Amino acid sequence: MKLKRLPEDFQVDELSQVTPTTGPFALYRLTKQSIGTPEAINAVIDRWKIPRRRISYGGLKDRHALTSQFVTVHHGPKKPLSQKSFEMEYLGQVNQPFTAEEIDGNRFTIVLRDLTAADVEQAQSAAEAVRRDGLPNYFDDQRFGSLGFSGEWIGRSWCLGDWERTLWLALADPHPDDRSDEKKQKTILRELWGRWTECKQALDRSHRRSIVTFLADKESSGKLIDFRGAFCNINVDLRGLYLSAFQSALWNRMLHRRLQENAEPGSVIPFELKSGPACFVTSLSTLSEAVPLEDELPLPSARGKFEEGPTLDLINSVVAEAGLEKRQLRVKYPRDSFFSKSSRKTIIEVPELEFDASDDELYPNRQKVLLAFDLPRGSYATILVKRLTIARE
Repeated sequence: MKLKRLPEDFQVDELSQVTPTTGPFALYRLTKQSIGTPEAINAVIDRWKIPRRRISYGGLKDRHALTSQFVTVHHGPKKPLSQKSFEMEYLGQVNQPFTAEEIDGNRFTIVLRDLTAADVEQAQSAAEAVRRDGLPNYFDDQRFGSLGFSGEWIGRSWCLGDWERTLWLALADPHPDDRSDEKKQKTILRELWGRWTECKQALDRSHRRSIVTFLADKESSGKLIDFRGAFCNINVDLRGLYLSAFQSALWNRMLHRRLQENAEPGSVIPFELKSGPACFVTSLSTLSEAVPLEDELPLPSARGKFEEGPTLDLINSVVAEAGLEKRQLRVKYPRDSFFSKSSRKTIIEVPELEFDASDDELYPNRQKVLLAFDLPRGSYATILVKRLTIARE
């Protein structure tokens, strides 16, 4: 199976009821391709010379797709912006910043390519099960882009207050998606870690070099090396992603545990995510009631207050597997970063899933499938693709 063979094979459009009226916030539709949301936002900041705090948006959209989403800029220019990988279309004025709360969901149009007749038959059967039963609401691997080859979560080291390890993971841990220039810079950091003045001289001008400069200045003045202060110089949005990745990985493990405990014998379809083992079940309607599958599960954090019972036991068990206690799922510094206190639906409904198979013009003698569906905000279309294409063992 081939996914994202062409940019237009994976389209995502943010859905919202927000309508331009009046107010101090300029509303835009950001349409992008082959660039992540944070990178596009940084380009807007550079082009329009505006502080980051004036920009707001609701969610991160896939880099490897054709996507559209809403963005507001406080007292932003009433004009469009066009660059190679994205466009900002000015829509009018609104009276508050656009956040995740204003997102109703996302509309997806996806093409699966290079399929055999048997692949299509399996996908069609799985699509019928999804329409009937819904879909486990796992966070998919896009959520875990900060996880490097070490397999260590930056957010975990942060919770433990191990500032040097936290900084090393954020700056130097190699990653499978690193470009060649990125690999070179990370290699320099690993080889010269602790020799900050020398490291600074070897690095290219970048955000990493500015952080190493902070450490080199401490070194040259004979002061204690301040790893905590250096880590806090990392962009606040990136630091937020580190926490959400770790918290989401823990939540995925909670859902996996509940599905396994619920599943009838022979109904489990195992697969792997970057967050660890996961599973689907052939029919959610046949789940046992031995261990109830909650309608929602909380995102684990020290800030959450839970009564004694199965949910708290589940949280404590999963957090203990990560070598922590629930009370440690917090960060005391800096105060601009924190774990979410929200809950997440365990199963999402996709009753209007459209499925259309036809000949694949890019792969002779093979078929393609066009999928069209809406998902609530924060849910991943690629989890649905996995459900349709992962074969039962």
